[in-house]
Amino acid sequence: MTLTNEFISKKCILALKEIILRFIYNIGIYLTGLVLKFGALFQNKLKKGVIGRKNTFNILKNNLSTSDKTLWFHCASLGEYEQGLPVFTELRKHYKNHKIILSFFSPSGYEIRKNTPIADVVVYLPLDTKANAKQFLDYINPELTIFVKYDIWPNFLNELKYRKLRAILISASFRKEQPYFKPYGKQLKKALFAFEHIFTQNENSKKLLNSINYNSATVSGDTRFDRVYNQLDINNTLDFIETFKNNQLCIVAGSTWPEDEALFINFINSEASKNIKFIIAPHDIKLDRIKKFQEKLNSKSVLFSNKKDKDLINTKVFIVDTIGILTKIYSYADIAYVGGAMGNTGLHNTLEPAVFGVPIIIGHQHKNFPEAQALINHGGMFSIPNQTKFNEVFKKLIIDSDFRHKCGSKNKAFIKNNKGAVIQILDYLRI
Repeated sequence: MTLTNEFISKKCILALKEIILRFIYNIGIYLTGLVLKFGALFQNKLKKGVIGRKNTFNILKNNLSTSDKTLWFHCASLGEYEQGLPVFTELRKHYKNHKIILSFFSPSGYEIRKNTPIADVVVYLPLDTKANAKQFLDYINPELTIFVKYDIWPNFLNELKYRKLRAILISASFRKEQPYFKPYGKQLKKALFAFEHIFTQNENSKKLLNSINYNSATVSGDTRFDRVYNQLDINNTLDFIETFKNNQLCIVAGSTWPEDEALFINFINSEASKNIKFIIAPHDIKLDRIKKFQEKLNSKSVLFSNKKDKDLINTKVFIVDTIGILTKIYSYADIAYVGGAMGNTGLHNTLEPAVFGVPIIIGHQHKNFPEAQALINHGGMFSIPNQTKFNEVFKKLIIDSDFRHKCGSKNKAFIKNNKGAVIQILDYLRI
């Protein structure tokens, strides 16, 4: 075999492999659709997503015309929306004559932000098939597309590239274990090249991109720092929380799961919690689960939904059975606990309490959350593996006010020193 024939043969084999991988991916998306429809019969969250995706094209058809100039923002869920919001806000100001389409994949993002003023049209992103990608882009034809952090959908991104439409990825965070950097991940790897530029949270993510010959990347940091720092510029007053706190030391536990709450039950019921107020904001606000939590407490508790000012002063535990106010509640914390890392559910946002200058305690499962490790290294956050360590750290922070304030100040300084990603992104876009 000549060198030329050998080269052609290798090219044919690579092309065949790519076709097979693409076929497997598209079959996988089809099967995912079937699984979601089946799961929707038993789970309300999945049902909302299935129904919502079915309505996407009608919503676009009824709210857009071919003459509209548009921008497209895509977020996997609520956390990515909050991450992208400071960028979205500035683009909204600049592109006053454009319609903004905001898409979510997860119901937890769509259901909470479907009426956000930042967008003109909010929809579920259809499943990533070629037909859906073509139809979706036929409707919106965006001048600029921004994806936040991840949710890399090859068919949508390849269609954007085919149509020569601008797209950037912001606040991206990559790990070497991800398929983009593996031999079997060619389909996803190729999709990354649809972005004309990628803004990463850290240098390691940029190096990983460089390792696959993607070189149009900038380390801008995490836009969440800008987002939470902006929280200091708004009014965070909640009169009922002031009444409840009543100038006493207050511990706020945000986005807690059963593993987190078990630790608090033991601590609240102990002598160590004397003269301390507790605000618990569960991630799951189903009433039956909250009632089980209340039944295990030896102290008086009250729900946000049943609060009466006259009861709040003499109540030890305030349970937040609503969504949307936790960030403001953190401003009243003397010590914060952020849930999710005692189990395998994933650590929730630790930057929200950090900006208010309070020390933070989390569980020990925070491997995939670099900002948490950075805060720990900075000296303002503590990771605990069990009840014993939980009690020890809380007692130290309660008794030693100087230590408590120093830890909190370190967290606030960390946020301030890491903001600025938004400016770099807007500068790239020449805004």
